[in-house]
Amino acid sequence: MKTIRILGVDPGYAIVGFGVLDYDGVKFQLVEYGAVLTEAGTPFPERLASIHTDIEFIFDKFKPECMAIERLYFNTNQKTAIDVAQARGVTLLSAATRKVPIFEYTPLQVKSSVTGYGKAEKIQVMEMTRKILGLAQIPKPDDAADALAIAICHGHTTRFSLR
Repeated sequence: MKTIRILGVDPGYAIVGFGVLDYDGVKFQLVEYGAVLTEAGTPFPERLASIHTDIEFIFDKFKPECMAIERLYFNTNQKTAIDVAQARGVTLLSAATRKVPIFEYTPLQVKSSVTGYGKAEKIQVMEMTRKILGLAQIPKPDDAADALAIAICHGHTTRFSLR
């Protein structure tokens, strides 16, 4: 079976969660996870530049074959949503310039894929992510755990094409 390397991303501008998994259609292998952090109070364009630099490093180091990212949904705070959208755009740009295919998933799709229930609580998704990856503890920060769940969702979505 072919193995693919998936980069999962939970977009943000203060914290961008990422998770890198190898998947062969049956089993996930954890490669790396973490978060890109930017400091509050830093001018927003500098925060975007920092995110871009760190995401570029992740692409260069891990060479993912595809990227799975959470699709944005607008909540009540439109300023926050716009800022997250801009940071998400920087991340998408890194994938697009490398011609890495981008796949977007809603929170409902991620929850359904990881737990089997689209209205699962965040802690249930994090615990199932831990179990699926065979980890002793839930990955921290939460944004990294979310990114790994997004990568798992993509693996489950594409599993039949790997066989």
